[in-house]
Amino acid sequence: MPDSDHFYQADEGRLSALESNAKAVKKVAMAVSSTLGPKGLDTMLVNSKNEVVITNDGVTILELMKIEHPAAKMIVNVAKAQQEEMGDGTTTATLLASALVDEGVKQVMRGVPVTKVIAGIHRGIGFALHKMREKARPIYELNDEWLQRIAFTACRENEDITLAVIEAVHVLGREKMLKKGFKFSSCVKAFPRVENRVIPGVLLSRSRMNQQMPRKKENVRVLVLADSLEPQTAPNNANGSDESASQQEGSKEEFYVTLEHIIHLEAGLVVVGGQVDSHAESVFTDAGIMVVQNVPQDELRKVAEHTHARIMKTNVLYNSPEEIEAALGMCKEAVDGGDISRVRIIGGQGKPFATIVVGAMTEEILAEYERIAKDAASAVQAAIRGGFVPGGGAMELSLSHYVAHYRETVQGMERFGVTAVAEALQRPMSQVVANAGFNPLEKIESVKAFQVKRHSDSLGIDCDRGTIADMIEMGVVDPLLVKAHALKTAGEVATAILRIHTIVNMKE
Repeated sequence: MPDSDHFYQADEGRLSALESNAKAVKKVAMAVSSTLGPKGLDTMLVNSKNEVVITNDGVTILELMKIEHPAAKMIVNVAKAQQEEMGDGTTTATLLASALVDEGVKQVMRGVPVTKVIAGIHRGIGFALHKMREKARPIYELNDEWLQRIAFTACRENEDITLAVIEAVHVLGREKMLKKGFKFSSCVKAFPRVENRVIPGVLLSRSRMNQQMPRKKENVRVLVLADSLEPQTAPNNANGSDESASQQEGSKEEFYVTLEHIIHLEAGLVVVGGQVDSHAESVFTDAGIMVVQNVPQDELRKVAEHTHARIMKTNVLYNSPEEIEAALGMCKEAVDGGDISRVRIIGGQGKPFATIVVGAMTEEILAEYERIAKDAASAVQAAIRGGFVPGGGAMELSLSHYVAHYRETVQGMERFGVTAVAEALQRPMSQVVANAGFNPLEKIESVKAFQVKRHSDSLGIDCDRGTIADMIEMGVVDPLLVKAHALKTAGEVATAILRIHTIVNMKE
């Protein structure tokens, strides 16, 4: 037996690394499994200072849990990857990963080589993903009623947030929702004590430079600068202090002329990535121009896209008034103040933008509202991109049936890995049913029989009555991309854990 100082072993070395990993993974999954489904409950997390967090968000629970086992930490990474990419489905991904490890270990304990189990899991998941995509119901129009239903479910039936998310979808348009790299959830901004609403434009994280500048500008030209709006400094190689002072004075004169050009071109809003010179602030204030400084680069890009402005460097301002004018954008309204002390740029002549504003009276509730709004936005975008499938574990249970049949076509011992996938796919509905207070074994077998009899992939359990019901008819659906990513990610981490033979502590 290896020295315990060098090898990580559970139960004083009586279990192998494989069993130890499986046990640790299962323990982590149990911490979030009770939150799954409409009857899922909250989890309370307590630290050494008796500070308490109560939540039913899987990724929040896993991030705040005290986890020391290395394999368990890999499961936490599943939830994080799911959250970062999809914004939803973290609990399902965690549960599937744990189930795949559990079922895989069972096959290994029967004498199946772990490499064959892993190969079979890869094949089983690949087949399940292919079948899932075949079964997806597409969404062709933004006014499809399923989008509102998906948002309503994702934000835990908060009607105000649901309506705001759907309104923002219509402002942005289908093309924007399908754009690669665009994350709809990034449009959500939370503020204390404000009304939930949609701003049809860009909300900056800054206010105007001073209260003497106009609070509101209409039909305004917009100048966007990437760096600071300050006079150019004299070069270091200037010969003598007189020459340096002369060059500096000349630079200021050029800068002042440039400011006059901006005023004559009737730029009403100047958005700057860096600092603004005090003289420029004074001149623009007198001219009735709104100036916002120290604006983050990602917000500068949004302003430029929305207003159809071209982001300029300050030194380019010295070229010609015509070049400045060519770079100006346009918007219907720029407003600062109100219940949100930030500048809002609305009705730009460029690409559409929308900001979903959510508010609450306390910080704790505000954080929860922001999270569910982001979840709803992510779910809606995923549904537009890939369609939706039945929820409540019905899709996974149906896939389990198909994978079990696919197993009969697989030769050799890899079929045992496919079996592990078929068994693991039953776990989500089983957990949903258990959380609702019913016998999972009894209900799962009944649903499986009815799904086969009616050739349906949407039959599941009504968690209120405990009866078999059609999830589609009940409005219980999930975006395909969320489900597919959860299964794919769970498979990747599960096979990585199964592949681990020995865990060795590294020297510090």
